[in-house]
Amino acid sequence: MNLQDASILVVGAGLMGAGIAQVAAQAGHAVTLFDNRPGAADAAKAKLAQTLDGLAAKGKLTADAVQATLARITPVDALAAADLVIEAIVENLDVKRALFAELEALLADDAVIATNTSSISVTALARGMTKPERLVGMHFFNPVPLMKLVEVVSGLGTDPAVAQAIFELSARWGKTPVHARSTPGFIVNRIARPYYAEALMLLQERAATPEVIDACLRSAGFRMGPCELMDLIGHDTNFAVTNSVFAANFFDRRFTPSLVQQELVDAGYLGRKSGRGFYRYPEGAPALPAVDATAPIAAQLVVHGTGWVADSFAAALPDAVRERDSDWTGLSADGRQLRLTDGRRATDLGRGSAVFDLPLAASGDIAFAGDAATGAWLNVLGLTPRAVADVPGLVVARTIAMLINEAADAVQQGVCDEAGADAAMKLGVNYPAGPFEWLARWDRRAVAALLDRLDQHHRGERYRVSPYLQ
Repeated sequence: MNLQDASILVVGAGLMGAGIAQVAAQAGHAVTLFDNRPGAADAAKAKLAQTLDGLAAKGKLTADAVQATLARITPVDALAAADLVIEAIVENLDVKRALFAELEALLADDAVIATNTSSISVTALARGMTKPERLVGMHFFNPVPLMKLVEVVSGLGTDPAVAQAIFELSARWGKTPVHARSTPGFIVNRIARPYYAEALMLLQERAATPEVIDACLRSAGFRMGPCELMDLIGHDTNFAVTNSVFAANFFDRRFTPSLVQQELVDAGYLGRKSGRGFYRYPEGAPALPAVDATAPIAAQLVVHGTGWVADSFAAALPDAVRERDSDWTGLSADGRQLRLTDGRRATDLGRGSAVFDLPLAASGDIAFAGDAATGAWLNVLGLTPRAVADVPGLVVARTIAMLINEAADAVQQGVCDEAGADAAMKLGVNYPAGPFEWLARWDRRAVAALLDRLDQHHRGERYRVSPYLQ
């Protein structure tokens, strides 16, 4: 099947539909744009013209390219036949099914229907269609012209040739497509849940403030911390997606919604759009206080363990003794220990001990728990220690471990492959690395051990280790 020169009908002239129409037209396709709201398609094209003119004024497009793109987009007042239909309408199962019934009465037998749904099962959407094999998910991310990822989602009845044709078409449009099986959340919305969930669990445990959690994860390479990101998304939206994924997975405890977020929604503290969420707006997160991270360190330090974290300490402390045979990573001196978290608490290690978080960056804020003077040794790595409660896995380590674990389960269940998971998370939500890239840098046994200790501490299903990771 070849869709390279397909005529395209985009149904839905909202933000996503207009963006899809733009990308398709810029790739050379004849595009018709339909919306059942009178005048919406014309208004979308007019707004697109302003956007393209602005790009031309900045030298990013030529005037000829702008005119050619606009000439290929035709607003229409009724559904029209096409080789490929891409729907971007309301996220409602019944409304989408009704649209597909109308389309099947209009389209040729070999026409393809693609749905931009972000959460509804493609398998469920295809039920009742005369040709369910022609339906495939083509999940774009907002803003469509800028975001590279497209999840190509196959339902139970999707013809593999149809999915591959959409995959190849997406690549021709300059996107990075990844194949996914139609399961709750697909790839990105599923694997990303722990990024929010672990922050909310830390808040529920009163382990750290939102600003400390955000600062530590930004220092680990994320563009936004989870609390400020939830404020941006809107807590009503984020909470609804969590509830949807929870219910769709038959109430698997890994996806349990948070009482902390429910309270924010109940109060109307929805984030930026309401002026208040975890933070008040327009001010945003308050600045963290300066930390005096200088601490007297004994003349004779010992660097314990192997791997990149131990190597970082050794490079910063060339006069330290190296103890490679230790079964833990960190520093010791004068009977005190500073250990990289493995899921055990500082309380479990004895007086004068501290545990520190996974140092994914060479500078910035890093969580620690336990003896403050011992935690201050982190300054030798150029890091700013931030004290949090003595909870297993601290902030970054437990979050990364859970992202890895969720990705491992997705691969185990055939939702995607490892490369697809990595590409999806980097391109779909701008993660600094993919879950399997983190796993390669960390260690499979260390991740599983940390999760096991979280599981022992919380005594539930939430932190069970994926069979794939095992």
